[in-house]
Amino acid sequence: MPNTKPEALQKEEIFSKLTGGRVPGHVAIIMDGNGRWAQERNLPRAAGHRAGAENIWRILERFWEHGIGYVTLYAFSTENWNRPQTEVRSLIRLLDRFIKNEMDTFQKNNVQLKHLGHLEQLPLWLQNHIEAAIEATKENDGLVLSICFSYGGRDDLVTALQKIIDSEIPAHAVSEETIHNHLFTAGLPDPDLVIRTAGDQRLSNFLIWQCAYAELYFTDTYWPDFGREDIDLALAEYGRRKRKFGRLLPSDEKRVP
Repeated sequence: MPNTKPEALQKEEIFSKLTGGRVPGHVAIIMDGNGRWAQERNLPRAAGHRAGAENIWRILERFWEHGIGYVTLYAFSTENWNRPQTEVRSLIRLLDRFIKNEMDTFQKNNVQLKHLGHLEQLPLWLQNHIEAAIEATKENDGLVLSICFSYGGRDDLVTALQKIIDSEIPAHAVSEETIHNHLFTAGLPDPDLVIRTAGDQRLSNFLIWQCAYAELYFTDTYWPDFGREDIDLALAEYGRRKRKFGRLLPSDEKRVP
């Protein structure tokens, strides 16, 4: 008898088998390769960054379809301030344009927006726009989108320690939970999966405390070309991983003499 199930349903069933029904709750992405994408097309680097920004919502939709509740994007690092000022200004304007253009989409799809990093380092007008977007979406209880802009992992730890010292918390009372609660990501779960596009295989100072036990997935695909099928491949690979968190799995224990 021929299979009469709708094609979309068949694809979802196949995907579920590939992942074993296991998908990450929180995916963090290093969106790399925008500049190289543009250069290979004889376009200015700014065109690559625009193409990368236009890809964000397409990616979020696919993650949401798979039931993933948290997505964190590495958009601009503390080190990126050292890039040419023309590129820095372009990236700042691009962030502002992205927030303005997508606000209706965020509200329609119940997305909550967060900013991770040093908001005070951004132009005042952009700070105001970001704060207004965060305030407008704070009651949304769908996917949580965190944008890391002027963010660095080491700086995150230093800033957290400064807050702890300012709070006069005694040294003996400082725990991992204390540090977690003073990071920019306070209140968010740690990432389960980190995806980096464009071929490089390193974290580049991204969520280095939070990603201590995250699964890492690297692809040669440039970020503007990273699509729904690429997400499915990454999630299928995640589903095949055995996450131990330093412990032995029951199947491992049986093999221990």
